Amino acid sequence: METLTQRRDDPDRSNGWEAVADAFIRDRDLSPVGVTIIQAWADTLPPGGRVLDLGCGPGTPRADVLARRDFVLHAIDAAPSLVMAYRIRFPRARLACEPVEESSFFGEAFDGVMAWGLMFLLPADAQRALIPRVARVLRPGGAFLFTAPWQAGTWEDASTRRPSVSLGGNAYRALLAEAGLRLGGEYDDEGENHYYDALEA
Repeated sequence: METLTQRRDDPDRSNGWEAVADAFIRDRDLSPVGVTIIQAWADTLPPGGRVLDLGCGPGTPRADVLARRDFVLHAIDAAPSLVMAYRIRFPRARLACEPVEESSFFGEAFDGVMAWGLMFLLPADAQRALIPRVARVLRPGGAFLFTAPWQAGTWEDASTRRPSVSLGGNAYRALLAEAGLRLGGEYDDEGENHYYDALEA
């Protein structure tokens, strides 16, 4: 169910992103980082396929890659302002304003799921839980592309000033395998973002 509002007494379910949404929306087109890798990934998905953009933000050049193709696009973000900006940019997309940790993923199955700049923003336990949940909603032959540093570690997010955590490449590979996904490749883009390209086995 789609909703774009939060009560004033609600805790911040966006993990700090609603507070910085205006700046993120303003600057969303400044960097095309990752576009080339996402274009190559999108080219492997079936035309007309169903694609899910997790932690979609306000709609960036990376989301443009998905929206310009003949995909049935779904997107999820927990920050209401970012979801509204995404809706304006991509009016045909189906949207949900909710934390990915709580999402039903629209009760659908997908040919592709993308989580760019999201995984390491979640607590470690939430990351471990998300990977098998994504695996369960992939159609046969479906693909899951996400970014996370190959190094294990913690740091402060530059935008929200909240903790970020990378489980590290060995842990992500093990979690993908445990979820029944096959790692098709790992890549690095011009912004030094590290990608895990996993396939439904």
